[in-house]
Amino acid sequence: MTHSSPTVLRLALRLAGPDTADALAERLRPDLLAALSDRFGLPAEMVEAVTGPGGAALRAALDAGPEAFLIRAAETGDPVLARALWKARYRPSPQQTRRARDLPDLLPAILRAADPTDPRWEGENGLVPLLQEEASGFELLPALTGPFPQLLSYSLVRLGPFLPLPVALDACVALVQLVGGEGLLAFADGVERAPDFDLGRPELLEVMRAAAADADPEAFLRERRPAGEWTDPASLRALLMVRNGVSAVAKPAALDWELVRREHARLPFETDRTSGRGRQSGNRLSQLTRWEGCPDDLVMECFRADPWSTSQVAAELPFEALVGPEAAAGKVPFDEVLGRGIRTGRLPVERVLAEVGPATEVLNALPYDHEPTRKALAGLLDRLGTDPVNWLTCYARMGRARGSVAELIDDAASADSAQKRSTTWPRPLEAVFPATSPEASRAAFLGLFQCASEEAQTAVVPHFDPRAVQHLLVYGDPAPAVRDAVVAAHGVSAQAAQAATASLSPEKLAYLLDLDEPQVDANLFFHRGIDQRERERMLAGRLRGGGTRAVPEELLHVLREAHLSHHRHWLIAGLESGDLGVARTIIGRLKLRIPAARLRLLVAVWERGGPDAVREILAMDRLPLTLRRQTEKLLDVPDGLDRLRARLAAEEDPAKLLAFLNKAPGYDGDQAHKLTGEGIPLPWPDLIAAHRSGTLAPSTAKDLAELADCPRELLLALLSSTPELGRSNLSWPQLALRRGTLTPADVLTHAAPARQGLSHLLRLLNSSDRQANQQAVRQVDRQELRTRAAALTAEHLGSDPEAWAVCLQLLPTFAGTLTELFATAGAIVRPPA
Repeated sequence: MTHSSPTVLRLALRLAGPDTADALAERLRPDLLAALSDRFGLPAEMVEAVTGPGGAALRAALDAGPEAFLIRAAETGDPVLARALWKARYRPSPQQTRRARDLPDLLPAILRAADPTDPRWEGENGLVPLLQEEASGFELLPALTGPFPQLLSYSLVRLGPFLPLPVALDACVALVQLVGGEGLLAFADGVERAPDFDLGRPELLEVMRAAAADADPEAFLRERRPAGEWTDPASLRALLMVRNGVSAVAKPAALDWELVRREHARLPFETDRTSGRGRQSGNRLSQLTRWEGCPDDLVMECFRADPWSTSQVAAELPFEALVGPEAAAGKVPFDEVLGRGIRTGRLPVERVLAEVGPATEVLNALPYDHEPTRKALAGLLDRLGTDPVNWLTCYARMGRARGSVAELIDDAASADSAQKRSTTWPRPLEAVFPATSPEASRAAFLGLFQCASEEAQTAVVPHFDPRAVQHLLVYGDPAPAVRDAVVAAHGVSAQAAQAATASLSPEKLAYLLDLDEPQVDANLFFHRGIDQRERERMLAGRLRGGGTRAVPEELLHVLREAHLSHHRHWLIAGLESGDLGVARTIIGRLKLRIPAARLRLLVAVWERGGPDAVREILAMDRLPLTLRRQTEKLLDVPDGLDRLRARLAAEEDPAKLLAFLNKAPGYDGDQAHKLTGEGIPLPWPDLIAAHRSGTLAPSTAKDLAELADCPRELLLALLSSTPELGRSNLSWPQLALRRGTLTPADVLTHAAPARQGLSHLLRLLNSSDRQANQQAVRQVDRQELRTRAAALTAEHLGSDPEAWAVCLQLLPTFAGTLTELFATAGAIVRPPA
């Protein structure tokens, strides 16, 4: 036994050549049978009986889908295996509850292959009593035409009320074929005598008796069966699943909606959300509305019973639902319905704009990224023209308008309206910091306004209130000419309001940064719209357009107001600024814990402001006494600055920093983050050398590997002790793979022990982890990795199945890399001459 996981076994068999893989599979038969047993939920001996001899058969089973394998097993006709197959629908797992897989073709395959004369089918431990005990109603459908009279009768009684008449007659035909007319009569009599039995159609019992009395019962029944109706098993199964309340039933390709409509007329699908004693039963008709092509009358019946839910789930909502009383009462979620319906063409956008209201809700639900929608709305807006009064009146009346968008625009454009027209922005509001998304009428107006011509927008923006200006600049996408018109009318305050958000596109951010406006920079800084490098530039007073300035009060105010528990790094960004105002704020608010950080600040202040600026910092009495006294002695010395720089260099000496890093971490985090958190650059070349010499503590190495700027050279070296994978993707190899600083090929050739390297590769490449590793998946060429792995295994293991088997046996305990593992396994089997 190799004790390798099924995933590893499958990978080995796929990397090996076909003939080698077949021989290896036979060599690993016990391991593969155990893996297949776990996968299919069958005892290993049953799996072996189904797969048969030979490694090729084992490999085929390993790659087969569960349903295909189980159906193939069903075709053997073995009653003992059949019971196990039915149980195998459940796939027990420690991570999930026992839940039946939907295998619609399994029972038909079992019943087709069954020999009803074998008593094991209906014995105490047979499949027939098991089905009667635990099969769901719709799962029993194949039994209605199966070879077991007892099971057929049971299924017909259980399903009778829900079966279309043609299906019930098919079951009667099957019963006649098994037990004759006498058996059919006995069944009818039994149903009539049993008070709990109800086939849902009293006339069906009369048909059964008449058939039993006829000279040819089967022909009698077939003559009364409507031809061509309910002949598709998938449609019938879907019908019963919906009746049974199963959620997310797939629509059958051959579904006949007319037959469904007739079944609904005979036995209506439930539309109540609860039944009996408040028990949740779900809206059965709602499931039908999810299917493409559901007739409008069925959708509307469901809609009237539950307009909100139907609007959300229906694949196609008829237009009449949008203009009825339910919509007027706010029971239709336009934001769920309009975008979907307009994009598919089911809801003509022109009719929506002309007939559906209220206008505000419609405007807030329109798909503005849909070009036909924008064009249709732009055509209506031509009526408002470039007259600001029309636009201001439109906004003022928007909140109370109950009619359509077209009616709102016509009303606003009409000078003959009896209502007062607006010449200024109604109920003006100031901008807010941080910016908040527009809602209700403001959101509707913003969407509508951006569909207008550039000329109209340019004419109207001077009349906006500050809040509307902010909404347009932050959440809209105005053309440069419109943006310039906004700034010309509202000044720098508009740009400052735009900067009060972290949700800026790169283009908008670059525009605002290029302004070099103090209040704009302050808002970008405070509202987290920039990265640390931009903060360092701002706090150094360096302008994007060139040159420097004293750091303005607006930015210093941000530093004074920063929440230190969350934004300490904002102040650290100014450590090397040299600006006296920045330095005073940092010293006043922070207790710098690292000597080098204090010296960095003092050197920068001296370089920019001279000794007098340093005296001001020392006079704040916020630095350690010894440092103050030592620095004061240097202020009047000609080479004082050079000597202060030398002291800084001594504090940042790589050996000293290495000693600091190797200290045990305290309660406030690891040593590496303490240094980087105070702006001290790490001496990466020296740390790499320390790792090679063994003087870098393992815990320190792990902390360094987690840093985003950890060099690739150190990461490669650290792979020699690759950590356990764990359940999350937060171990440093996974972080490095996701960032792209390590590649899967690096793991293949450098990660040790081999078992750990392989687990990291499998986690990265496993389809279930693709979303978590989305960035890494984009960076790696999966086929290239497989090709490289195949080349390595071909080089070292070749076509010798024994070498492959030894490789798998060594894997759990091998201390070297995967590449070394392949070479070692090959050498063991084929030692050098």
